[in-house]
Amino acid sequence: MKTFQNLPDITGKRIIIRVDFNVPLDENGNVREDKRIQHALPTLRYLLEAGASQLVLMTHVGRPKNNEPNLKTDKIAAYLQSLLNIEVAKIDDWGEGGVPTSKIVMLENLRFNPAEKSKKESERDLFGKQLASLADFYVNEAFSNSHREHASMTSVPKFIPGFAGLGVEKEVNSIKKAIQNPEHPLVAIIGGLKADKLPAIDYLMNVADHILVAGALAFTLRKAQGVNVGSSKVDEEGMEELASLVEKITQSNKVLLPEDAVVADTFDEKANHKIVQIDQIEEGWMALDIGPKTIEKYSPYLQSAKTILWFGPIGVFEMEPFANGTRVIARAMAESPAITIIGGGDSAGAVSQLGLEEKMTLVSTGGGASLQMIEGKKLPAIEILK
Repeated sequence: MKTFQNLPDITGKRIIIRVDFNVPLDENGNVREDKRIQHALPTLRYLLEAGASQLVLMTHVGRPKNNEPNLKTDKIAAYLQSLLNIEVAKIDDWGEGGVPTSKIVMLENLRFNPAEKSKKESERDLFGKQLASLADFYVNEAFSNSHREHASMTSVPKFIPGFAGLGVEKEVNSIKKAIQNPEHPLVAIIGGLKADKLPAIDYLMNVADHILVAGALAFTLRKAQGVNVGSSKVDEEGMEELASLVEKITQSNKVLLPEDAVVADTFDEKANHKIVQIDQIEEGWMALDIGPKTIEKYSPYLQSAKTILWFGPIGVFEMEPFANGTRVIARAMAESPAITIIGGGDSAGAVSQLGLEEKMTLVSTGGGASLQMIEGKKLPAIEILK
């Protein structure tokens, strides 16, 4: 992966940068939360200070169906201008007719152009070639989208030299080190709902010392063991598709599953709730968090760990009665001297909500991309930068 250490002299050169400014917006397109924009600022400032004549920024926003006006990049450009105190010129296309001479230019939402996500490589490459014509060098500062073969991710660097931005470099190297050359004991916490995390658990069984499973995924595995989990949410379909993996995982002595749970009679913050043993969940009740015995069981592994990876929420942390498991795990990681990596998505959201981001080694910007790395898979948008 080529990084800024490999970047030639860029004085007077134009740089096109794939950023991830897919930030929460209100119904009028105003920025509600700017973490992803802040994340890209060191890379933008580095390139400006290194003498680049122009930065052309491109991002996707949301999942447009009919190029909805509130998903345009106009207000994101204005917001970035207020952060940098430099004019950010917004254009309504992708530079087909050229771009203004402003120091920073923001293109329109990439996903307004069907070629960005086209299933045909030739269509993506045609769009990528046109985007590449706007600059001398390409920079990927969108780790969260690096598992996608989209025109802005894997086509543009076919036509001009491509480099990883500062944020992408840090995320890739931190996750790579944690799974290829970790400090032991390595403890992985895997939560969330879907059985699509089972391949990650399977891969981690080769490198981790202990894997602590929580969230709905834990109850999916408990059900596979024949435990009655009442009305708890389980991924039946995923469990069937990955039946051989389920058996392998539940039989591994590295994998720990919950002993008790906080259960509720409805999926509601005001629901009746109680703590029960894992095999005593009644019909009509659902597990929404791990219980105190499970926390007691998991805690020593976190205290002795030298590396901790966390992917997926422990419980329904958005509802106070079911937030304790997530809170205890997050605080244990924050207080630990271990290398602590949060795998984006809901886990990152929980850490942010608890104000513990600064206490972690890395809070990844991309759940899907980081999970793919944890599964031992390559990221196409990173591979093309080699």
